[in-house]
Amino acid sequence: MKSMRFFLLICALTCALQSCIEPKTTEPIDPESLSIAEIHRLYQSEKLTAEALVELYLKRIDSINPQINALTLINPRALEIAKSLDKEYEQTGKLRPLHGIPMIVKDNINTIGMPTTAGSLALADFYPESDAFIIQRLEDAGAIILAKSNMAEWAFSPMHSESSTAGITRNPYNLDYVPAGSSGGTAAGVAANLATIGLGTDTGNSIRGPSSHNALVGFRSTLGLISREGIVPLYLRNDVVGPMVKSVEDATRLLEVMVGIDPKDPLTAYSKGKAESNYIQYLEKEGLKGARIGVFRTLSENDPDPEISALFNQAIRDMQSMGAVMVDFVEVPGFDELRQDQWCPTFRIDLEDFLQTYVKRDTLSKLEDVIRVGSKNEFAKNRVEYMAQMDPSEPASRPCGNVYEDERRVAFREAIEKTMDSLQLDALVYPSWNHRPALIGKFMEEYRGDNSQIISPHTGQPAFTVPMGYTSGNLPAGIQFLGRMYAEPTLIKLTYSYEQGTQHRKGPGL
Repeated sequence: MKSMRFFLLICALTCALQSCIEPKTTEPIDPESLSIAEIHRLYQSEKLTAEALVELYLKRIDSINPQINALTLINPRALEIAKSLDKEYEQTGKLRPLHGIPMIVKDNINTIGMPTTAGSLALADFYPESDAFIIQRLEDAGAIILAKSNMAEWAFSPMHSESSTAGITRNPYNLDYVPAGSSGGTAAGVAANLATIGLGTDTGNSIRGPSSHNALVGFRSTLGLISREGIVPLYLRNDVVGPMVKSVEDATRLLEVMVGIDPKDPLTAYSKGKAESNYIQYLEKEGLKGARIGVFRTLSENDPDPEISALFNQAIRDMQSMGAVMVDFVEVPGFDELRQDQWCPTFRIDLEDFLQTYVKRDTLSKLEDVIRVGSKNEFAKNRVEYMAQMDPSEPASRPCGNVYEDERRVAFREAIEKTMDSLQLDALVYPSWNHRPALIGKFMEEYRGDNSQIISPHTGQPAFTVPMGYTSGNLPAGIQFLGRMYAEPTLIKLTYSYEQGTQHRKGPGL
């Protein structure tokens, strides 16, 4: 009898010990329902650990990523980092702002221990010596870099996401269609719940376009609010890095962590005194009540797909029902003239500076070296060769300055903001795309209606896209809110209210 009691005692102690060391998961986890706040609630209630969450996502990646080809490389240290964060929480009882939140990072952002390829053969074996400024801030906040994502090679294509390193990414809502570019891998991965949050970059479209095509929220913030240091550039004068996530709340939480002045990115000095430390306070469900929203038909009525047009007009009615004053047919004087000739193709100058600053190889310091290495992607190959034909030593026909000093960019912005002031508008709205996603094999012919390229990349103004419904074929569509410089608080209020009032987002069902 005594021996039996002793045996039962040993069994009980063994079971107790195992329950202490095994990941705590006492209820089924639906990855579609996971937000930053919900994950932290599960951590605090001891129903989930960061280690168990990473394992959940790794299993989904094994199952789903082969269908969409969104992710290119898994962080080999992800589980190790998760365990360390679990131990920290156990010891301190405190959660950092992004504690234990797995994220996808576009493969043009420097991350220690993982290659940063920009989808190219030239950078296929480039391992940066330091994290990009924003990666350091995100990791300091407790985020777990789970994976790098596929992208349009060198970020050239707004239409599709195809690289020499990984090939073509597919839209998880309909595998025959593009996820847009160039941050299509991040968009497809987050939409398919392969991680909780994601990062993209946006030169003209590449956060907002893929977010729209994948039923995500995408924030393009004011130029100068967030550092671009350590990111492979396309046209640095336009480039922004920002959140691509499932909700305005999660996008706001990322934004709050990423904002900050960086001595290595001089443009961020312009944000001194204009950035906020608490953006979460602007998540107001009644944020549309009393707001004045301008309907920018100049873009929305430019040859729209009838289904997109119907969704957009319904969005206008929805905002009215939520208490917004919709000011229709807003016109910006001189808009068609001001939008012309805004692009400055500075790819050679910007890329060569990146190569010489970060890659530091004699054999890879010029654009000609990139051409010599070659590409498997015909679209990217042609773009690189086109860029090489532009002689940077020739004087420009006009200045190609930053958004605060370039006269053409300032004039474009002032015309828009003066119109908004005269009508007392909080934001302008228009569809992020006037057309549905293109078929993968026909993206060149079917690429139409990309409104993201036209205003904010040149004026520097913030522009957020949120889901506004779906067209036939289960293809998502997004609506875009454009605000004044540093008006992120206003856009957060408006987009959060619209999102909460409509609840358009649904998972792709893979």
